[in-house]
Amino acid sequence: MVSLSLLSSIVCGSSVRYDPKELNALFRYYANRTLSNHRRAGTLSQVSLPSNVSGMEVSVVRLRSSNLWGRGIDSKYVKIPPSVRTLPYVKRLAIVYDNLGNWSSKYYHVPGHSLVSPVIGFEVYNYTDLMVGNSTLNVTGGSISIRFPYLKTKENNLTRLKCVRFRNNGSVEFKNVTERDVCVTESTGHFCAVIPYSSPPPPLPLSPSMPEKNMSIWKWWVIEFALGAVGLVVSVSVGVTVLRWWRKRKIKDTEKESDSSVALDTLWVREDHKMPCASMIRTQPALEHDYAP
Repeated sequence: MVSLSLLSSIVCGSSVRYDPKELNALFRYYANRTLSNHRRAGTLSQVSLPSNVSGMEVSVVRLRSSNLWGRGIDSKYVKIPPSVRTLPYVKRLAIVYDNLGNWSSKYYHVPGHSLVSPVIGFEVYNYTDLMVGNSTLNVTGGSISIRFPYLKTKENNLTRLKCVRFRNNGSVEFKNVTERDVCVTESTGHFCAVIPYSSPPPPLPLSPSMPEKNMSIWKWWVIEFALGAVGLVVSVSVGVTVLRWWRKRKIKDTEKESDSSVALDTLWVREDHKMPCASMIRTQPALEHDYAP
């Protein structure tokens, strides 16, 4: 039996935690109570839920495994074909159907996708005690059909429509939609129709007086101006450096030439001009031969 703490955590006002596992336990608890008051097999019975979760639809039916194998069963949203047996085998079974309605997006979500239908689920249990655990189905005669009510999508989105199965471990499994509102499966669980998120709209202009195109041109102009200024500064710096180097080199050459030359005396001419004058003869004249004709 579901503990009182589990029930209070789901239905008590602001303490709702939106846990799918606890929600399924709540459905089993009230479905078990419903079956105890309805002994007739093969009849679908509505399950009364607390008012705090109004908007969800839950129903339960019990039947023999032989009837499921021979005739299958068709409910409002789920159609199970013949030639289906439970694993492990149980003589009498109970099937709990649920439609989460407007609560769907609170308990289930698919990253990158929007839910466009309510979440529809069904689980199979041993009729003797629904709280023990669910059973799986072995489908051999055909696929199980899930019909989604209130499909909220436009006609041009039908090609993007996908069916999703929510596994008990929290992962999702994508399946194809065979018709406009039908999904096929071979397993129990919870199912929903989804479409990918639409692409984001283009960004708006920065302001009415400055369109985005003009803003881009202005940015390129600023960048070019900055690059030109940097280039000018680099060119001037290189030119100044080369000029200083050339002057230093010229001074060194002049000093070297001055050190290697002979200083000359000066001679004043007319008392107001002076000019260099050699005071001695560096090379003495000499005859090549002592004999001269």
